[in-house]
Amino acid sequence: MQHAPSPDARHEHAPSHTHDEPHDDIIHPSPLAFILVHVACIGAFWSGVPASALLLCLALYVVRMFGVTAGYHRYFSHRSFKTGRVMQFVLAFIAQSTAQRGILWWAAKHRHHHRHSDTEHDVHSPRHMGFWYSHVGWIFTAQHDTTDFDSIPDLTKYPELMWLERHPYLPAATLAIACFALGGWPALFVGFFWSTVLLYHGTFFINSLAHVHGKQRYVTGDDSRNNWWLAVITLGEGWHNNHHAYQRSTRQGFRWYEYDPTFYILKAMSWLGLVWELGEPPADVVRNERQLGRAVIEKVSRHLAESFHAPAIAARLQESREVLEHALADARHAAQHARDEAVAKLTARLAELHLPHVPTLDELREAARQKYASSPSMETIVLRARERLLEAIARELLAPSLAGPAPLPA
Repeated sequence: MQHAPSPDARHEHAPSHTHDEPHDDIIHPSPLAFILVHVACIGAFWSGVPASALLLCLALYVVRMFGVTAGYHRYFSHRSFKTGRVMQFVLAFIAQSTAQRGILWWAAKHRHHHRHSDTEHDVHSPRHMGFWYSHVGWIFTAQHDTTDFDSIPDLTKYPELMWLERHPYLPAATLAIACFALGGWPALFVGFFWSTVLLYHGTFFINSLAHVHGKQRYVTGDDSRNNWWLAVITLGEGWHNNHHAYQRSTRQGFRWYEYDPTFYILKAMSWLGLVWELGEPPADVVRNERQLGRAVIEKVSRHLAESFHAPAIAARLQESREVLEHALADARHAAQHARDEAVAKLTARLAELHLPHVPTLDELREAARQKYASSPSMETIVLRARERLLEAIARELLAPSLAGPAPLPA
């Protein structure tokens, strides 16, 4: 029988949470250990690089990358398929043999990433923090050192996973010792350390490059992209835009030609009864026919509206005051009663008028076509973006008679 640990027991071995203001100071000696793993690769110049060690490096890379993709990501972070407790532990052990911290820490951070993807709250967004921070720097900052156990209650109920969380580097250390025992220094330096460093950066490329380089097939409200060569080196994780479009799918290569070895292996395991209920993307999602959710529409329409500089448009409209005089007079009268009513009234009037400098719906459609992938919700996004833009212009025009310009509504 399973017994969920008490809240105190769950947090007993976790780093204590603080309520101090978040900061990005590098934690020592965490970066030192990470650097030393890279430095250890140089040992191959002393030990030599026999073919057996290279084959071991390749084998450990593939097996442990599967632990990252099937374990850390598709199972523990997204629960996109089901398995028993023994196989669950095996997946967790293989994943943690990559020395990418505990399974619970990894899953909690990844779930947070999807909730806030490419916003200022994302733990590793290249858009806001730059490439190197999103690639590796975020791992060593104080605000990301702890595990948010409250976001992973489906995992904390398993004592064996909590044990692994308390000993995050034990699987990697065990594997390193086994490599040395079986093949000596070449197996350790080349087989273990080379494959570990390659796994680090193969995994990190999904956080960094997969949000910078590639193509967007789906509108997801973030910068996720599909990249074929990242899919090759990560056993299928490079179809990142697909994944953000439908996270519950075990299969991330939505099209037959999208290489996804992780899914192929899991499919074979399902024939043996080791895993089951593998998630598949719905047909309307694959065909890009599903309407977007309200949250994504609001996020994308905000970005589209903000791509036009409302203060500059308002300033140019001020030069043609005869077009706006009556609308401004009515709006300022309404402003004596309520700011929001004034903005809404002027926004409505602006929508009725043919105004110079204000982008037309066709111009907004063209801007959206250039910025985003196609979507059946694109017309809704464009209409909402125009509404937001007119409201922002209205606030700028009313600023002298009101308390001041207000930001674009969230």
